[in-house]
Amino acid sequence: MPLFAMGKRQSQPKNLTAAEQADKFDLYQRSVQTPEHEVEFFEQAYREAYNRKPITLREDFCGTFAVCCEWAKSSKRRTAIGVDLCSETLQWGRDHNLALLTSEQQQRVRLLEQDVRDGNTEPVDVLAAQNFSFWIFKTRREVIEYFKTARSHLAERGIMVMDMMGGGECYTERHTDKRTIKKGKKGFAYHWTQESFNPITADASFSISFKFPDGSKLKRAFEYHWRFWTIPEVREMLAEAGFRETQVYWERENEEDPELDGGWYRCGAADSDPSWICYIVAIK
Repeated sequence: MPLFAMGKRQSQPKNLTAAEQADKFDLYQRSVQTPEHEVEFFEQAYREAYNRKPITLREDFCGTFAVCCEWAKSSKRRTAIGVDLCSETLQWGRDHNLALLTSEQQQRVRLLEQDVRDGNTEPVDVLAAQNFSFWIFKTRREVIEYFKTARSHLAERGIMVMDMMGGGECYTERHTDKRTIKKGKKGFAYHWTQESFNPITADASFSISFKFPDGSKLKRAFEYHWRFWTIPEVREMLAEAGFRETQVYWERENEEDPELDGGWYRCGAADSDPSWICYIVAIK
C-alpha cells in the first residue's frame, strides 16, 4: 500500500462566510466616516470663527486617520497630525489610507502612537476629536484635563471640533439603528446598538455589528464603553478649560428645497429628536 494512502485524507478548504472574510476597519470607514464632509465642515467652522482658511490639522483619536489623509489631499499647503494609542489601527491606516496618497502628500501627514494627553505638537488651526471618542474620559477632571491639553495644541487662532449625539433612543437598551450601506451580493448592513445605559452614572456601552447577504454576521466588531456627556456639560467644561467661546452646530433642512440636504448652522435651540448628532466648536 502506498505510504500516502495510509495517512488521513486531506481536508477540503472551508468556504468562508462573508463575515469571516470581512475587514472590519474597511467596513467601519464605509459605514461611519465621510472624510470629505469633515474637511468641509472644519473649513466652514474655522472661516466662521476667524474669516480665513485653516491650514494645519491635528486629529485626536484618529484611528485609521482617513480625515488626516483627506486633509492633506485637499491642499498642497496643508499638514495633518494623527494621534492614537492603537498600533493595529494606525498600521491599517498606513496600509490602506496613507498608501493611496502621493509621496508628497504622505510627507505632510505625521502620526503619533500615544495618549492624546501626552506630549506636545506644533500649534494647529483645527484640532478634531470626532466620533464621540473623548467620552472615554468619565469624570469632569479627566475631560477638563484633556480639553486643556487640546487647547495648548491650538494656534492663537484655533478651534477644537467634536461631535455629540443624544435623544431618547440613545438611552434605550438594546435599541439598534440599522442601515444598509451597500446593496447586492457584496453588500452589507451596519448595526449600531445601545447595549446598556446606567442613569445613575451615565455609563453607556455601544457596539457596531455588520450583517451580510449570506446571513453571516460580524457581531460587536467594535465596542465602546463611555460616559454619556450632554451638550451643556461639555460646553461648561470647555469654558473651564479656558476656551473663550463655544458654538453648537445643528443640521437644518434646506427651506427653499426640502429634497436637498440640509447644512450645518450655529444654533441656540433645536427641536427634540429621538436620535440626533451635532457639532460643538470651541474657539480659543
